[in-house]
Amino acid sequence: MVVLGIRHLPLCCSLLLCLLLGCVATEGIITTVGTDATLLCNYDAKYYGKLPVCWGRGAIPNSGCSNEVIRSDGTSVVHRLTERYLLMGNLGEGNVSLTIRQVEESDSGTYGCRVNIPGWFNDHKHQVTLTVVAGRPDPLMVQTREVKERSVTIRWNPVFDGGRPITSYMVDLKNKQTSWNTEVRTKVLNPELTEVTLVDLRPAKSYNIRMFVINSIGMSEASNVLTITTKEAAPEGPPLDMRMEALTPHSIKVTWKPPSADLRNGVLQSYSISYREFDPVGMQFKRWQHQSVTATRELESIVLSNLKPSTKYGVIIQAKTKAGIGPASTAPLCATLDEVHTTSEVVTVTPTSTDTTMQREDTSSFTTAVESVTDATDWEQSTTSITSVPPDPPVVELKEVTDNSISLFWTPAFEGDSPITGYYLEYKALNASWDYTKTVVDFSPNQTEATIIEINPSTYNIRMFAKNSLGTSKPSNVLSITTGRTGHQKNDSATTVSSGTVSSGTVSSGTVSPDAAVIVNGSHNGHLAAIVMTVVLVVLIVAIVTTWQIRRVKQKEGSLSLWVSNGALRYRGSESLQEL
Repeated sequence: MVVLGIRHLPLCCSLLLCLLLGCVATEGIITTVGTDATLLCNYDAKYYGKLPVCWGRGAIPNSGCSNEVIRSDGTSVVHRLTERYLLMGNLGEGNVSLTIRQVEESDSGTYGCRVNIPGWFNDHKHQVTLTVVAGRPDPLMVQTREVKERSVTIRWNPVFDGGRPITSYMVDLKNKQTSWNTEVRTKVLNPELTEVTLVDLRPAKSYNIRMFVINSIGMSEASNVLTITTKEAAPEGPPLDMRMEALTPHSIKVTWKPPSADLRNGVLQSYSISYREFDPVGMQFKRWQHQSVTATRELESIVLSNLKPSTKYGVIIQAKTKAGIGPASTAPLCATLDEVHTTSEVVTVTPTSTDTTMQREDTSSFTTAVESVTDATDWEQSTTSITSVPPDPPVVELKEVTDNSISLFWTPAFEGDSPITGYYLEYKALNASWDYTKTVVDFSPNQTEATIIEINPSTYNIRMFAKNSLGTSKPSNVLSITTGRTGHQKNDSATTVSSGTVSSGTVSSGTVSPDAAVIVNGSHNGHLAAIVMTVVLVVLIVAIVTTWQIRRVKQKEGSLSLWVSNGALRYRGSESLQEL
């Protein structure tokens, strides 16, 4: 019996200690930043009745709760550290579980629940270890702000970052008909952005866009998918396979096919046919006449009637969409039949450049330039007379180029006689004309920076205009930017064109005069380059003269050797080097 008591002595001591101090049940919970965490704690309210309860941080002391976060008198909450700590269970049934709203990593640690049961060493204690880990950001909800012919601007609201700062965004773009495996992916490194513009899209095309958010933990789920269709634009290509046939002394038949499908830029509405008589005596054309044909078929035709016999006519055809009119398909002159002629003559042409030379078997050679047909183009003419001063153009500077993402900022200039109502940016390929293919992006009057995503990496020109109620400013300085390379800041070599001058150097970030497009800081490098070039030039001249003299001596004596020893010039030969 004594032996049995000794063997169970440790167990007995443990039970006695548990009775004196109160046993503590423990458990662990792991959750992620931003979620609500519930730490369980219950007692038998039907047996004990409603009892006071407290929750604290850290180990449970002999009495009360250390670092108390919330306390209840059994019926309601009488104290809480912040509104994030809640007792959401049914207190009348003894559910005193602690709920922490929107947990953070700093909420990790040990929490203790103490139910005050009357009597010695009767308190119910429950201890929970909470571990809060950071997670990936929440996905974005992306919206379309503006859609144009060759650009789209999207925007979003900030989302929960997962407990770690957002470091970048990822933008995916693809054609609507293709899979996401063909997407163009662009990483945007500015985490403060809530708007971005994608440029260099094709008119009248449908695209899908989605985005991701990135922090140090990882990438979020994909955002909602936007489906956008860019607006139509004027056709970029001329009608094809244009043929002209003289039918009678008073008529010519013209046939053609639509422009290439990828150059139509929308649904073809009609064709503008412009023709005019050529005067061989005065060697000049007469006034244009115009007709229109609705676009309905893959092979269009028209018969030009009421023409003069034995007379040459020039004809051009332009395709139209609802957005505008495209370039002309030109052809050599075609002559109506003579009154006595019964044969017809067919001329087949292929669209060429605007300057075309026509050679006919029965005529002499004619050279004509296809001039712009202003009568065949729909123009909007403003009738408002500007009586006040429009704004000066802003000064545009490059902030950063990362892959095919361009970050710009601009400095407003004199606003004129009316407040500035907005800005717009023009964007074109390096070798394109400002008058034709370009992208226009609008900005609000309070906006002074933007990020643009270029879908097809290359070299581009960018310029800006300011607007107010009185008119539009002159164009700003022109930036030439190459995308698709590794990221570089604005202090890298950039090219800025202003007032017909190209300056290459570092763009200064100091105060810029409204009349100055950009301040170039490169004087130090210029002086250094001048010194180096001068030294190289002098060394080169000395080397040439020395070589020439050596050849003269060798021709005179037949042998001469030069070498350097201990820094001195040595020679071997029958003549001295005095001549050198």
